[in-house]
Amino acid sequence: MPDGELVPLPPKPRKRKGFLFGATATTVIVLAGVIFLIANAMLPASGDADDKTVRIGVADASSEYWKPFTKLAADKGITVQLVNFSDYTQANPALSQGQIDLNSFQHLLFLANYNVSKQDNLTPVASTYIVPLSLYSKKHTDLAQIPAGGTIAIPNDPTNQARALLLLQSAKLITLRGGGNATSTPADIDRSASKVTVTPVDAAQTVTSLPSVDAAVANNNFALDADLDPTKALFSDDPKSKNAEPYINVLVAREQDKDNPVFRTLGEIYHDRAVVAETQRESKGTQLDVRRPRADLVRIMNRVEGVLRQNNH
Repeated sequence: MPDGELVPLPPKPRKRKGFLFGATATTVIVLAGVIFLIANAMLPASGDADDKTVRIGVADASSEYWKPFTKLAADKGITVQLVNFSDYTQANPALSQGQIDLNSFQHLLFLANYNVSKQDNLTPVASTYIVPLSLYSKKHTDLAQIPAGGTIAIPNDPTNQARALLLLQSAKLITLRGGGNATSTPADIDRSASKVTVTPVDAAQTVTSLPSVDAAVANNNFALDADLDPTKALFSDDPKSKNAEPYINVLVAREQDKDNPVFRTLGEIYHDRAVVAETQRESKGTQLDVRRPRADLVRIMNRVEGVLRQNNH
């Protein structure tokens, strides 16, 4: 199979009943485990083995940056197979069930929310990039022009909604009680201390609502699809701030694979000049390369998971 070729999602493993089958399966598993250990003992220490295939669940298999990525992986003896998901909610369960080996589509907040809600323990193995969230307007050319009592549209899904509120607070358009966090909602807005009102809409409608509102916080993909110029955004959040940490995108694995050297190599390939150059071109310079140690990523995820669990009680 050619490097980087898109493959369908493998079927979920089926459970069969019967003592005889169970005993036979156990024997096969034990033998397979022995063979696996022997085979791995023969691999080079770097993890760059011939015919090493890794299935990565993604949501953007058609993106051009996968071409240099898969070529660079092939140069290191790693065959990358992309499994595309049109529904973001499917990629983490598929990884947890072993249908894929890694996934690369989400930021730390999305991962933390999945782990808490599903009582799972998927883990980041490498950082990839971050995309600043931005405030756009078709009525105003400067942040100061937004009038008191003006209306701002924001995405209504929990992940992007909280980030949008934190952005508006950084822009001094609203004030969140307690300073806000990754789980903030419009109910946390201190209206008496805020300049504008907020209208949550479907994320895809933030851009289309621009003619009828003073401004809108739009996800990067929707803004680019609508040909909005990111350099003309009224305001963007700071990708280097602590508030932005939960929105670092990551390469994710099962907990038992967190130290897999092949997966570490793939994480390094994300930051190769050829890959970064292509992501920059496709995102019009808005996708920023992020290199954070795995320990930092785990710390951020644990912090966010703690906040989510606290809010659930």
